[in-house]
Amino acid sequence: MSVTNSPPQLQRELGVFGATLMGLGSIVGTGVFVSIGIAAGIAGPSVILAVAIGAIVATCNGLNSAQLAANHPVSGGSYEYGYKYLTPAFGFTAGWMFLVAKTASAATAALGFAGYLLNLLGVSSGWTIPIAVLAVLIMTVVVLSGIKRSNLVNILIVTATLLSLFVFIVICLPRAATQGVNNLTPFFSSSWGDILHASALMFVAYTGYGRIATMGEEARSPRETIPKAMIVCLLLTMLLYITVATVGIGAVGVETLANAVGQSKAAPLEVVARSVGGTGAAIVLAVGAIAAMLGVLLNLILGLSRVLLAMGRRGDAPRFLARLNQRQTAPHIAVIVVGIAIALLVLLGNVKTTWSFSAFSVLIYYAITNFAALQLSTAERLYPMWIGWVGLLSCLFLAFWVESSIWKVGLGLILAGLVWHQIRRSLHK
Repeated sequence: MSVTNSPPQLQRELGVFGATLMGLGSIVGTGVFVSIGIAAGIAGPSVILAVAIGAIVATCNGLNSAQLAANHPVSGGSYEYGYKYLTPAFGFTAGWMFLVAKTASAATAALGFAGYLLNLLGVSSGWTIPIAVLAVLIMTVVVLSGIKRSNLVNILIVTATLLSLFVFIVICLPRAATQGVNNLTPFFSSSWGDILHASALMFVAYTGYGRIATMGEEARSPRETIPKAMIVCLLLTMLLYITVATVGIGAVGVETLANAVGQSKAAPLEVVARSVGGTGAAIVLAVGAIAAMLGVLLNLILGLSRVLLAMGRRGDAPRFLARLNQRQTAPHIAVIVVGIAIALLVLLGNVKTTWSFSAFSVLIYYAITNFAALQLSTAERLYPMWIGWVGLLSCLFLAFWVESSIWKVGLGLILAGLVWHQIRRSLHK
């Protein structure tokens, strides 16, 4: 195919710093403010080990995503890698799993933002859905304005989030130092099955780094920018998560952290901060949580729209979704469709099983990523092949440690998607 027939390309405007912050904006959100509490309720104090296991699996996946994105720097992430290095069925499955899981996650982030905001303002929870829809609308408009403005907004959000977590660590550290031995023992109070279940959930808390690869078409010098940004992003996040989990549990005990997840409009870290530092500390955490949820929502709209753009280019989704705006800074129709889909899920008001479902579908998504990385040639490979095998096997292993009802529904959705994919391919032959 000649160059003149190639689809219009997005402008390359992201450097290492901007790409790293995009990854942090995607990762440091629901994961640290919610999932640590969920995982603590499953694994007890050994959730700290689950955080580390999730980080190891995520690092393998991150390195494999980085070398794939460096060699094939286009929008779409593992959807494109599946097509290029594996088969159309693998590529479609990756894209389908990403769209389903992350759309629900984005709706959860919007509802979480609304809940934290209303809790901070002392306003009735009856406004949760309207505020969440408004947040989706605002973030959709930001993404429509292009990657430069999205990057600026993301920097502000990440800064506020990290500052609030720094305050949390400083507040909890003295009490954790005096009571940590009691609150962290016995460390192995749960079975290995529970630890692996918690590891699967915590893995999802790291997966925002994939946004760096998904936006590979917009990165400057992608072979250098993408691997550096991913490695720095994962190291910072692992250190942050382990520190937050350790001082949080050390300060108040695992039961307080775990029970806070079920409380209306309350984040686990907010409850811990209130217990240790009073109302002022809780407000700081609430502000951080609000910023974090907005960051997650912003980055998910970015990532989802880029995958939809890639699927439109290949015909796996309607081709008008591949159109770019006049300045070629955003796939505007795809962004609008993603915004509408998230808003519709927000209207349902409650997606309690989203996190577990995201764990299964994202692990399948990254299993395909690792499998694709194993197909790279020696010249293309940046890291040893064993990293690909560790990533692939660990993803497939952890995927089936979530609740059986979740992975059964997930397998059903994969099958339904493949049937649709085959029908569409048959019609276009």
